[in-house]
Amino acid sequence: MTTATPEAPTLEINSTSVFERNLSAWLNGKRMALNEGGTSSSKTYSIVQAAILIAQNSTKPLIISIVSESIPHLKRGCIRDFKEITGEVFDPKAYNRTDHIYTFPNGSQIEFFAIDEPSKGRGGRRDILFINECNNVQYDSYMELDMRTRLFTFLDWNPVAEFWAHEHDLLNRSDSAYIHSTYLDAKHVLPQSVVDRIESLKDTDENWWNIYGLGILGKLENLIWPHWEKCRELPSKYRAWAYGLDFGFAHPMALVKVMFTDTGTYWQQMVHERGLTTADLIERMSHIEKADVYADSARPDQIEEIKRAGWNIIPANKQVQTGLDVVRRSPLFITEDSVDLIREVRGYQRKKEKLTGRVLEEPLKINDDGMDAGRYGSLGLTERFGYATADPSSRDYRPIYISA
Repeated sequence: MTTATPEAPTLEINSTSVFERNLSAWLNGKRMALNEGGTSSSKTYSIVQAAILIAQNSTKPLIISIVSESIPHLKRGCIRDFKEITGEVFDPKAYNRTDHIYTFPNGSQIEFFAIDEPSKGRGGRRDILFINECNNVQYDSYMELDMRTRLFTFLDWNPVAEFWAHEHDLLNRSDSAYIHSTYLDAKHVLPQSVVDRIESLKDTDENWWNIYGLGILGKLENLIWPHWEKCRELPSKYRAWAYGLDFGFAHPMALVKVMFTDTGTYWQQMVHERGLTTADLIERMSHIEKADVYADSARPDQIEEIKRAGWNIIPANKQVQTGLDVVRRSPLFITEDSVDLIREVRGYQRKKEKLTGRVLEEPLKINDDGMDAGRYGSLGLTERFGYATADPSSRDYRPIYISA
């Protein structure tokens, strides 16, 4: 699809039916579009496409707010999608990087902001609202935002469990368009490797397949670490720290900073990206502080390459149950900029036998790259220095680093 206004350059949109259904809801006078669906179904991308199209072609300037739980979440999601969709049409001079506001030639604006607590939803009004992954936003925040939205609200979520959209029966309102989607709606624009990965997990776990494959309501159950907390940043005082590394290519390469303090274990995502070679990883690691790296011992060739690049890299103990027990022994905090880690930990579950329904101790091997990396680092530090909540008088406050 090609769109343009007399003042704006041409914008090429490669769309899915999800985009068309959201745009139709807007054009046909609905008040809301509720997008519930599985992974890689183009929900978020399609809504951002619709927002751009509406903003660019409006005869009167519109204010469109795109909101999620944190700025890091927006940067790795909607803002990245916005820049990819606009492509060569994107005008850096029109984008206020401080306030995350883009102004179109016709005066319409798309603003991106986080809603960390209900009070942040008060204040400015808007014409159109999009709350991304709204199941991670409080109901009070949604209400504050929606009440200050004049024309239309988009919502999207993965159906991991019932939340306020179900509890308040938003899906059955006459002025709402319910849009269900799965990866099949976007199959023509997805890499085949992504499709193959999704379909390979069909028989792994029924609950996972229902949520992420079929896009139907599941249950959050058998979580491995249900009581973790978000934090703004790593603490300034610590007893020891290192990195955990899980290798990948078709699935993400994950590097996690692991820090032990008197109050618990802290994790921060440093790398979480598909398609990285070892050379790519080494280049990214050149921009961070050196420390010990506890890495997936199944890849000795990659370990050797990183060691030759000057890092003290140690094959990790991969005993899963031991690692899980280590992480459970102290409170777990994950920095709010660790978007992929947060997404993983929210769905990090134990396996369940398909025939008997018996819950096993081992994790479900889906979307767990950062969880593995954090576990490697936590177990490596524990084997060498003791538990995170051990007596601090017996430990120095210093980073762990051995010169290679």
